[in-house]
Amino acid sequence: MPFTSAQPIDLLYDAARRGNVVDIKQLLQNPQLDINAQNGKGYTALILATYDDHLDAARVLLDAGANPDLQDASGNSALMGVSFKGYAGIARLLIERGASLDLRNGNGGTALMFAALFGRNEIVKILLDAGADASIHDHRGLSALHLAGQQGNEEAWNLLGGPEQE
Repeated sequence: MPFTSAQPIDLLYDAARRGNVVDIKQLLQNPQLDINAQNGKGYTALILATYDDHLDAARVLLDAGANPDLQDASGNSALMGVSFKGYAGIARLLIERGASLDLRNGNGGTALMFAALFGRNEIVKILLDAGADASIHDHRGLSALHLAGQQGNEEAWNLLGGPEQE
């Protein structure tokens, strides 16, 4: 890592965003570094790594004690972000490491709602298999099933129970 005047936490954010596992491991040797520190947008190093699909970086951060349930300024967790983006491998990792399945963001949305809304059907299945609550409604009164139906996402609609769950 080249010399820089940046703060260690900023270097960690950057390394996480780039998925640079070597730099992450080096930076985590600093005992004063708070792995769960949040930047101005509420992002943690874990959120940054997961939002950019860096599975190995996410694993290293989780191994070092990163909290998978911290939420950014909009209330989105790492699991919500990967459910929106469709990163199934990271979704599995976060769930294995204890990420809360039913956290709600500022709009009352959940990871399952994001997956259903954006057609991330593999993640819909992963979340349901892990025990995500499909009955949760957001602040508009919509459930994951409603969102799948609005998008014409027949696969998610069926996974979520179709008409018997309305």
